[in-house]
Amino acid sequence: MDLLATASTAAISCYALLSAAYKSMQMAYALPMDRSPVSDELVGFDLLPSVDVIVPSFNEDPRALSACLASIASQQYAGKLRVYVVDDGSSNRDVVVSVHGAFAGDPRFSFILLDKNVGKRKAQIAAIRRSSGDLVLNVDSDTTLASDVVTKLALKMQDPAVGAAMGQLIASNRSDTWLTRLIDMEYWLACNEERAAQARFGAVMCCCGPCAMYRRSALLLLLDQYETQLFRGKPSDFGEDRHLTILMLKAGLRTEYVPDAIAATVVPDRLGPYLRQQLRWARSTFRDTLLALRLLPSLDRYLTLDVVGQNLGPLLLALSVLAGLAQLALTGAVPWSAVLMIASMTIIRCSVAAFRARQLRFLGFSVHTFINVFLLLPLKAYALCTLSNSDWLSRNAPTLPNGGEKQILIKNPIAGPNATGGSEVAHSIRRTDLSRSSSTLVESESVFSGE
Repeated sequence: MDLLATASTAAISCYALLSAAYKSMQMAYALPMDRSPVSDELVGFDLLPSVDVIVPSFNEDPRALSACLASIASQQYAGKLRVYVVDDGSSNRDVVVSVHGAFAGDPRFSFILLDKNVGKRKAQIAAIRRSSGDLVLNVDSDTTLASDVVTKLALKMQDPAVGAAMGQLIASNRSDTWLTRLIDMEYWLACNEERAAQARFGAVMCCCGPCAMYRRSALLLLLDQYETQLFRGKPSDFGEDRHLTILMLKAGLRTEYVPDAIAATVVPDRLGPYLRQQLRWARSTFRDTLLALRLLPSLDRYLTLDVVGQNLGPLLLALSVLAGLAQLALTGAVPWSAVLMIASMTIIRCSVAAFRARQLRFLGFSVHTFINVFLLLPLKAYALCTLSNSDWLSRNAPTLPNGGEKQILIKNPIAGPNATGGSEVAHSIRRTDLSRSSSTLVESESVFSGE
């Protein structure tokens, strides 16, 4: 039985050493840099890059979608801004179409309605291939943007070596439950420690889906790889943000984090949806980590430590917990060394976060340690054993045969001929009304792509 105690102590000691080295360097690199490599002013009005904002939506709450589109419509960006809202075969289309109608009078907005649900990735691609802006901003339909987000991200993208940039995420429903408060703090740590440190070397490993901007010229070159991602011969439909970021890094481009570009997104308020989300994220992280390993030799050595810390660290912690639980079950002896080590590391981390954020609420993040040890670690182990499973767990995402998807593009009568994408809409098949309930909106065109 001494073997179990020794194993638990050895595993937690290795975890503590690795975590101390990793977190110390992470916090040091996450501190703001003294200078920026590019100008902090946008170029002249005539040279401002055009931006296409793409909002894929599936069965979204109409209130959340309306708030999202309103925040995009109020962007204070002096350059050309176009918005493509893609309804991915929603079953509540008769409800959300009224939200579309509220923005149909804005010449910057176009709406694409997919006949069937094809998944977030294909919904994005449907709009990307129809748009033409210099920069592409992907925004989740339950996310609201601060009025200067497009400007802040476009500023970072002035450097031609930057292929992608993300903003800082916060939970828009932070005050709803104890879980949303924890997730909001988790987002702060992920953005202002992990991403901020990675950005020091121009290698943010995941530009998060709710708010990420990409350079179109690079995006178009990578689009086929992005669309046809496979894992063990099966289509990989989730984790699109991490995969696209890795593709940008593989192409030799930088990926950046912009802390003052604030995006508020709706987070799960119950444990069940949160764990399903974490399962999807864990699978996508493991999948793309395998792809990212090939990049590490070309990146700063800190990124190798980052990957090791994020993947080997949880394994060591899990081994320590398993050995400790076995010791407790077989001998009745409490593995105090492991318990005290985990408690000490939790207190130190939460205290440092509270100091850096200047918010005492981060002391309460210690509760997350229990969730991590007893829920997330087993979930990650399950994710590792079921990597081939691409089920979203909260949605159905059927694909159409031969990769084609039928699309309806709502033509905005106020916007003029360019509202449909101009010459990019190559296959205008027939004209139809959107529906009886929305016939007052606009006349529409049916467009078939991928044929």
